[in-house]
Amino acid sequence: MKKSSRFIAILGLTSLIILAGCQAKTATKKQTRTITDSMDHKVSVPTHPKRVIGSYLEDYLVSLDIKPVVQWSVKNGTSRQDYLAKYLKNVPTINYDLPFEAVARAKPDLILVGDNSSVQGGKYAQYNKLAPTYVVKNGAKVNWRTQLKDVAKAVNKEDKGQAVLKDYDQKLASAKKTIQTKAPNKSAAVLWVTNNSAFMVNDHAASGALLYQDLGLKEPELVKTISKNATADWMPVSLEKLTELDADYIFLVNSDRGAAMFKEPIWQNVKAVKNKQLYSYDKSSSWMYKGPIAYEEMIQSVLKVVK
Repeated sequence: MKKSSRFIAILGLTSLIILAGCQAKTATKKQTRTITDSMDHKVSVPTHPKRVIGSYLEDYLVSLDIKPVVQWSVKNGTSRQDYLAKYLKNVPTINYDLPFEAVARAKPDLILVGDNSSVQGGKYAQYNKLAPTYVVKNGAKVNWRTQLKDVAKAVNKEDKGQAVLKDYDQKLASAKKTIQTKAPNKSAAVLWVTNNSAFMVNDHAASGALLYQDLGLKEPELVKTISKNATADWMPVSLEKLTELDADYIFLVNSDRGAAMFKEPIWQNVKAVKNKQLYSYDKSSSWMYKGPIAYEEMIQSVLKVVK
């Protein structure tokens, strides 16, 4: 082979190697995206995450067709979001406060955090060493729709997030129409009883937002009063105060079936209890939670009740 021909061959081979290297670098770059979270962290997240941790964000993840590698729990894994059990079968639990050792064992490629307070005190840097860590939009003024869209952004499923919301809104519109027809001007309240104490959901959180804002059920005056100065999703309410509850329906999350308060004459004389319009649900229900799956289940529960 002539020297000129050999040189051309070597040059061609070198060009191919360089081109292949450039393509590999481009492919590598495409495997990650840089996005900004709610705390202004610029996070390089996987384009297609495979092992996601999203403690207390599982409703959103499942609705986006993502099965997390662990699921939120309290009390050493004995309590979890039971309404998601069929979607999270065989998914191990992780404690709600996300211990670093447990997070490391799960080998995530993306960590989603649902509250700013969870990453304070240097925790963010520690989590971010284990995997890219993204803090989802949160706070008193952030609703579940906003959180769903933010989670969808983090996992690169924004189109799916929009589809989930569209499907939910269609079901909501149908349910609202049914309620307006069958139970116009009917009022409702949600109570949670645990350790012989009652708590009432406020009107702008969780199931309260669903009943009054989405479904258009009438809000009792006692709920308005308690919600006005609410500092949490669920606010304590005394048995004596419940005598003022003029709700047509009460949806009760009963975590204390043997509660002494249920035998009290005061409780027996609460309007909805007396009228046999009290509907009880155990801890496997979705009434304590929020998200498209939780809300759709609650809507079905309401539709079974209205007459």
